[in-house]
Amino acid sequence: MMMYTAEQFIEGQLVLINKPKTWTSFDVIAKLRGPLRKFCNDKNLKLGHAGTLDPMATGLLVIATGRFTKKISTLQDLDKTYTGTIRLGGVTPSYDADTPVTIVADPVSITAEDILSASKQFIGVIEQIPPQYSSIKTDGERAYKKAREGETVIMKSRQVRIDTFDITSINIPDISFSIACSKGTYIRSIAHDIGQILGCGGYLVELTRTRIGDYSLDDALTIEAFLRQISL
Repeated sequence: MMMYTAEQFIEGQLVLINKPKTWTSFDVIAKLRGPLRKFCNDKNLKLGHAGTLDPMATGLLVIATGRFTKKISTLQDLDKTYTGTIRLGGVTPSYDADTPVTIVADPVSITAEDILSASKQFIGVIEQIPPQYSSIKTDGERAYKKAREGETVIMKSRQVRIDTFDITSINIPDISFSIACSKGTYIRSIAHDIGQILGCGGYLVELTRTRIGDYSLDDALTIEAFLRQISL
C-alpha cells in the first residue's frame, strides 16, 4: 500500500482512480477534494482530471493534484485504450444506453464476417462526427445542454486515429471489443457508426477505459480505497 504525504499532493501527485458507473468525472473530483484538502491542511489545494469519462463508463481516471495540475493538458493528449460492448438493433440520441432506444432492424442475420469487415473500416486516421450529447462547445454552449433542451445540434466532423479495433466476442445482439485510439475519439460514435455500416443500428452499452498512455487501470484504486489511505 502506497503511503502518501501532504507534501506530495501539494508539490504535485498523480492518483489513478477506477471511476465507478453513474459517476461523472467531476463527481470524483468533488468527492476527493474535501478529504485531500483536509489531509494537506490546504483549503486551496488544486485538483483536476485528465480526460473525461461519461457517467455510463467506468475505468481509469488520472487525477492531478497541486502543481501537477499544470500537466493535465499533456496527459489529455496521450493515447487511450478501451474495452466495451456495442448492442446492435437500435439507435439512441446519445449513442449509448443513457437515452431511449429506437429499434432499427433485427441483427439476427448479421454474421461474424460482417462485423469483422465493418470493424476494419475504422482502422487508421478517420473522420468522426461526435455525438450531440457531448461536452464539445457549439456557439459557446455545451452540445449536450442544447440536445437535452430538444435543439438539433450540428456537430462538425474531426480527425481521430484508431490504432486497433479488436472484436473480442460476438453474442448477437452484443459485440464486445477492445480499441486503442488517439485523444478525442468518441467510442459512442464508433458504436453508432458500425451499426450504420451493418444496417441495423448500434449503440454503446458498456465502456471501460483501461489505459491512458503508460498509466494502467491495473494500478488504479477505487475511490473508497484511496480515501482510506489518506485517512490513516
